[in-house]
Amino acid sequence: MRLDLFAGVPVSDFEAAMPWYSRLFGSEPAFIPHATEAVWQLGEHRFVYIDEDPKRAGHAVCTVFVEDLDERVDGIASRGIEPSDRETYPGKARKVIYRDADGNEISFGGSV
Repeated sequence: MRLDLFAGVPVSDFEAAMPWYSRLFGSEPAFIPHATEAVWQLGEHRFVYIDEDPKRAGHAVCTVFVEDLDERVDGIASRGIEPSDRETYPGKARKVIYRDADGNEISFGGSV
């Protein structure tokens, strides 16, 4: 059975959010369904999208687990974005948290 994931992040200002998310994910969107929505493909059948929705903006929480967390964080830093916070779950996992201008939490996690 095929499974696709589309994780949505509501933003208050699509035009302002686009550059930040492109830097965070390290690429331009895979596609733009309409004037206020952009979709990034993070892996096969795995997508994160932003959509302008000011009433809901700032409440998203999304964590993406990656194989090499340090490499991901270094890549994001090289594009000018620093983490808001870091968490370690002893013996289990680490999480690096980023927040967009609306306060949406986009995190990357990895094994310890």
